[in-house]
Amino acid sequence: MSTSFPTGIHLFLTYKCSMECDHCFVYASPRAKGTFTLDQIKAVLDELVKIGTIEWVYFEGGEPFLFYSLMLEGIRLAHKMGFKTGIVTNAYWATSGEAAERWLSPLCDLGLADLSISDDRLHYGEERDPPAKIALAAAEKLGMPVGSICIERPEIDTEKTDRKGEPVMGGGALLKGRAVEKLMDGLPGRNYDEFTECTGEKLRNPGRVHIDPYGFVHLCQGLVIGNMFEIPLSTLIMNYDAESHPICGPLLKGGPALLAEKYGVKHDEKYVSACHLCYTVRRSLLDKFPEYLAPRQVYGLD
Repeated sequence: MSTSFPTGIHLFLTYKCSMECDHCFVYASPRAKGTFTLDQIKAVLDELVKIGTIEWVYFEGGEPFLFYSLMLEGIRLAHKMGFKTGIVTNAYWATSGEAAERWLSPLCDLGLADLSISDDRLHYGEERDPPAKIALAAAEKLGMPVGSICIERPEIDTEKTDRKGEPVMGGGALLKGRAVEKLMDGLPGRNYDEFTECTGEKLRNPGRVHIDPYGFVHLCQGLVIGNMFEIPLSTLIMNYDAESHPICGPLLKGGPALLAEKYGVKHDEKYVSACHLCYTVRRSLLDKFPEYLAPRQVYGLD
């Protein structure tokens, strides 16, 4: 059983997004479905009190600003209950400095503790004055705690090598979700049996989990411990045991290579990264473990 409980909860307020980025690990898009209701947010917050270790509540997506009034009320309730709050946004709404200040001013009054803005070429290409930079400037003007998230396309960094002397992956984009479709060209693979550990998440003692509008509690996008609409969130968290979890157990013992071996998943000989192999194997196991690998839309399936 987990020896520590998470301190952060991130709500996928919605899977809908104003963009359809190549690197998106939840397949967010303007057509994506799934958005929290206010009653569901209240239910999450009530459960966080029972857990007792939660300090932070983040609102993200998709794009949370698409449901602005819902996001504001969720932040107000969380702040009132004593949680620190944060937002992750692509800042599509910052069409001018004046507009950005109008969107952000109400958040100042709600005591927002962190505003993270995606500001990179994967979101805005080579745009000279992207909304992200306008939003950053407006937030700084208002005295808000703000920072940027900059993720580049995956690439081989020839100046850095691993213990075998081979160039390592750089860029920051994780090879899962839509990135597996869009960002793989030209990236060299490695033998699948080299990926013997999960390098992306702390599966044994997660510091934070994500909750989506369908109630799924994610350790990693599409890898869940259960559904809080079926079993209370506090119960799921307190009873979580990584070693007995049918997906996390093998990942902890031998990484995605062992996960593929344990369940007899047919696979290629080479993969670009551990995330790439893990995501591919998990996608093959969706029908076998629908309660632990969900929702299907995070795997690019309806």
